[in-house]
Amino acid sequence: MEKLSERIARWIRGRVIRSGSGGVVLGLSGGIDSAVAAVLAKKAMGEEVLALLLPCHSLPEDEADALYLADLFHLRRERVDLAPVCDAFLKQLPPAGIACRANLKPRLRMAALYYFANKLNYLVMGTGNKSERLMGYFTKFGDGGADLLPLGDLTKARVRKLAKELQIPDRIIRRPPSAGLWKGQTDEEDMAIRYRDLDRIIESLEDSREPRISRGKVEYVKGKMAKSRHKRSLPPIFRLKLKRSLNSRDQKRKPIKG
Repeated sequence: MEKLSERIARWIRGRVIRSGSGGVVLGLSGGIDSAVAAVLAKKAMGEEVLALLLPCHSLPEDEADALYLADLFHLRRERVDLAPVCDAFLKQLPPAGIACRANLKPRLRMAALYYFANKLNYLVMGTGNKSERLMGYFTKFGDGGADLLPLGDLTKARVRKLAKELQIPDRIIRRPPSAGLWKGQTDEEDMAIRYRDLDRIIESLEDSREPRISRGKVEYVKGKMAKSRHKRSLPPIFRLKLKRSLNSRDQKRKPIKG
């Protein structure tokens, strides 16, 4: 039976070929999601993969783990320090809360990724997983901005299993999941739920069965999913005519199966 990693690699390769692109570029953060995505990209595209290290007042250990993974799997890489850009940008903006400042980082990274994608005729590969996407735990037009999402239908638990299949180092698998937006920040604290519970709820909802977990947590997740739906959708378009247009065909196009 074909392994999951082989299925995803074949899907990546097919999407790249179908688009007429030459490869993929992705951000390498040092975390498990970007590590798994990068190794899958390497399996799919060989040398036509560019891993970007995009520190922006980031923790040194994040970059150290990203470099370690890149060296271990022989990934072609570039480093762009976005801290000076971020600082200069913020000087031109009015003061705002930590969320506004933190969300600027992934949006700057998205701009850098597409710069290299345009330069190389590559696709931008996102690294988000199903658990965080359904919770809306990503930045719209930031880390949510990508051309393909190979992990988008995998819960965090499945990403961890896939990481072991791909022989990702334990030091990366065991790291507390974090977007690295500020020191001490973790995914589970921000989302106010553990991935273990979140994944159980997602799987139960998809299977239409009652999850063995508190009703309060289930309703909390459902609320987050509903509130963040706009982040996973194309912008709505005002229809000038009632008949079908080319716009509607784009928005209703079915995804291509791997």
